[in-house]
Amino acid sequence: QVQLVESGGGSVQAGGSLRLSCAASGLNFGDYSMGWFRQAPGKERELVALISSDGGLTKYADSVKGRFTISRDNGKNTVHLQMNSLKPESTAEYYCSTTGYWGQGTQVTVSS
Repeated sequence: QVQLVESGGGSVQAGGSLRLSCAASGLNFGDYSMGWFRQAPGKERELVALISSDGGLTKYADSVKGRFTISRDNGKNTVHLQMNSLKPESTAEYYCSTTGYWGQGTQVTVSS
C-alpha cells in the first residue's frame, strides 16, 4: 500500500518561509520521480515542482522559480519543498504525488 504523508504546512506572513516534507512508503522510492502540487480555493490543482528519481533533474512552475526548491532524500524516502519569499497567492493545499498516488495534503496560508 503506497502512502504519502505531507507535513510542514502552516501560516506565515508574506516574505516568510516554510519547508514541506513528504514521507513515502510502500514503494521503491528511488525508482520514481516525485512532484509537489497545490490547489487554492476555487482553482484547479496545479503543478508546483517535479524532481527526477535520482534528484538530478528538477522542474518548476514559472510562478515559483527562484523562490521554491524541491529536493529528495532517497535514503529516507522523503521529498521536500523549501518555499522562500512566500506570497499571499501561495496560499493553497499542497500535495505530493507520484505515479497516480496522492498524499492528504498540507495547508499553507500566507498573509499579507
